[in-house]
Amino acid sequence: MENMESIWGLVVNPNAGSGKCQKNWPTIQKLVKRSKIDFEFEFTERKGHAIEITKNLIEKGFRKLIVVGGDGTLNEVVNGIFTQKDIDPKSITLGMIPVGTGNDWCRTFQVPTKYIDAIKLIRDEKTVVQDIGLVNFYDNAAPDRYFANVAGIGFDATVAHAANKLKDQGKGNALSYILILIKTLLKYNSKHMHLTVGDRTYKERMFSIGIGIGKYNGGGMKQLPNAIANDGLLDITIIKKITKWTVVKELKGLYDGSFLSHPKIDALQNTLVSFAENQLEIETDGESVGYGPQNFVILPKALRVVGSLKY
Repeated sequence: MENMESIWGLVVNPNAGSGKCQKNWPTIQKLVKRSKIDFEFEFTERKGHAIEITKNLIEKGFRKLIVVGGDGTLNEVVNGIFTQKDIDPKSITLGMIPVGTGNDWCRTFQVPTKYIDAIKLIRDEKTVVQDIGLVNFYDNAAPDRYFANVAGIGFDATVAHAANKLKDQGKGNALSYILILIKTLLKYNSKHMHLTVGDRTYKERMFSIGIGIGKYNGGGMKQLPNAIANDGLLDITIIKKITKWTVVKELKGLYDGSFLSHPKIDALQNTLVSFAENQLEIETDGESVGYGPQNFVILPKALRVVGSLKY
């Protein structure tokens, strides 16, 4: 019997990057073969399918996995790794060939967007161990959800919800994402939130909260500029109630991280964020995953990934 532990299992989302993955898959497949990487692959067919595929691959004996897709596919694969019961997630190595629209996780881990360069990185198996975030919900309103990059509540979650609706219809690209951002901003009202981070309690209207491991979300916004992906801490950016004009004015600062100096913004670090019971919507790594988050916790140095960290 073949030793599955040395073969890479590829989880391929043909719809990633607004269908770019399906179009480019023959090229990606050739490049992987040319790089002398032994692999088998499976296509995702629906939302949540990458979780099932990942669990099946691990059950078959695969210990090396590659996401061919975007941040949403990565999120599902990570959830497959952490919800399976066969092995310790630390014995898995996870690589990525980015074909998404945002590719925010790759920005933190120095994973090149050129297919051939991302594949070379996987072939050389340059790895680092990262922290993983976990959110659980009140009354099991939604299953526990793991995340590898950033979770968002408020504006971010509203934007993700609209973007995912487009994706589910097989539409959406970088331009449509910007249009969603603008449309959501025009209609959006800050939400009342009640949360505790360490010895600080907030009970007020908030524009948005980002909780994460990596620095980037929303297609290159540096919402958590101080985040270190393996320091055992969640970074939390709290944007209090602000005007729509302030958001527009601070847009450049959102992309370079300098917006943190704004008086309406708090940047915190902790191992736990707790929310009072309410119906706030949440997204993890750009995926809409439910309402009513209870706690966000950190799993320190929980997953080995192909990439590197520079600080």
